[in-house]
Amino acid sequence: MGQAASQSVSAPPSAPASCPIDHSANKLSSSSGPAKCPIDHSSKAAAATAPPPAQCPISHDAGEINPLNQMPNLSQTPAAQQLAELPTEREVSSIPRDGSSRWEYPSPQQFYNALVRKGWETPEEHVETMVQIHNFLNEQAWQEILKWEKKEDPNAEPQLARFKGRPGELSPKARFWLFAGWLLPSRFNTEPPFDRHDWIVRRNSGEEVRYVIDYYSAPPEPDGSPVFSLDVRPALDSVGSIKQRILAASEDVWANFREESKRNSSQDAH
Repeated sequence: MGQAASQSVSAPPSAPASCPIDHSANKLSSSSGPAKCPIDHSSKAAAATAPPPAQCPISHDAGEINPLNQMPNLSQTPAAQQLAELPTEREVSSIPRDGSSRWEYPSPQQFYNALVRKGWETPEEHVETMVQIHNFLNEQAWQEILKWEKKEDPNAEPQLARFKGRPGELSPKARFWLFAGWLLPSRFNTEPPFDRHDWIVRRNSGEEVRYVIDYYSAPPEPDGSPVFSLDVRPALDSVGSIKQRILAASEDVWANFREESKRNSSQDAH
């Protein structure tokens, strides 16, 4: 379980390299390749090229929360100083809320209102792109959760029961890697995650499992586009989750050992 990101996502140069919303309250090895950003960075019409993502699984505000879905009641009304009109359509995610519905992401207008309320100065023309990146990051987090769940049960069809943003709280793993970075800054990351989420996943059996997601800023692309990485794993609060983490760590160790052996064999052959 090294300090390697499970997903890396590039963002357009105009977007900040940190989460744009102050959430109400970190990297995991994976065999999958880096995720591709859904935005075409080579075109000024980037926002229009992103595939539709789909109600947001993250609680973005410590204010009024809908008890039915743990979502803030974000206004669709334009802000007082807003100059440009923003879309109010909300996209439905791929993340199941129950057996018949899925979570829904906030509209660009709701997203912008959240930024204004939190004091973030964000050009209105960048909001739609930021929403796409935000949604895409959460879609990738869910895909990582599905990988864990499929290892536990190939027929798993989990649902996201509830969630909580905890950006002000470092997970034990994040603290460990920060300490490692303090000791060996040339080898390990010295930056803390810019956000943390806890997602409660409901399995087919009705069992609920907590997942921790740490969001990091990674080194930017050569063109300056910011990159993000996700560390998604089951929380160490149950025997089953501890077993999952140990098995995953063992797989990582053996995978690295085999890779090193192949590399050494290739060098010896030459």
